[in-house]
Amino acid sequence: MGNAPGTSLEELNACESHQWYRKFMSECPSGQLTFYEFKKFFGLKNLSESSNEYVTTLFNTFDINDDGCIDFMEYVAALSLVLKGGVQQKLRWYFKLYDVDGSGCIDRDELLLIFKAIRAINGTEQQTSAEEFTDMVFDKIDLNGDGVLSLEEFMVGIQGDEVLLKMLTQTLDLSHIVKKIYTEICNDQQVT
Repeated sequence: MGNAPGTSLEELNACESHQWYRKFMSECPSGQLTFYEFKKFFGLKNLSESSNEYVTTLFNTFDINDDGCIDFMEYVAALSLVLKGGVQQKLRWYFKLYDVDGSGCIDRDELLLIFKAIRAINGTEQQTSAEEFTDMVFDKIDLNGDGVLSLEEFMVGIQGDEVLLKMLTQTLDLSHIVKKIYTEICNDQQVT
């Protein structure tokens, strides 16, 4: 798991698309990345129940056609979102990720559960506790005070608050995953 300092979209485009496909197929010979393989690929083992729920939700957001597997096109779409998705696209994805029960709204418990799980997986200490961050989000953007965030409240509220946008973006930064994949692909190219 090496690091690829300064990994950018341009650098990733330098790796031929067939190399991405070859890497994907070497990890998933069936052409389908199952949840088990997804966890194994990213070294996610011995997770707490809440962290496992988060990983399940993350996997499901990338499984666009809901077939229980991530195929190569879904893999590319996920990488594209992480690398070059605009703020609007990423916020919609974040919302889907936080809406654990699929109700179309995010409540405090869902947001808190995801924040705790993300922090447990990332293993980084934060200045603000998950509870404080959840309260901050709801205090700032639940304008109608109903205790849930609609997609519109979430999108407008997060985009209108630089501090929340920065904290949210840093919390869900998946660039370390892209760097891992990039490094492995480039190492494979050097070997062949």
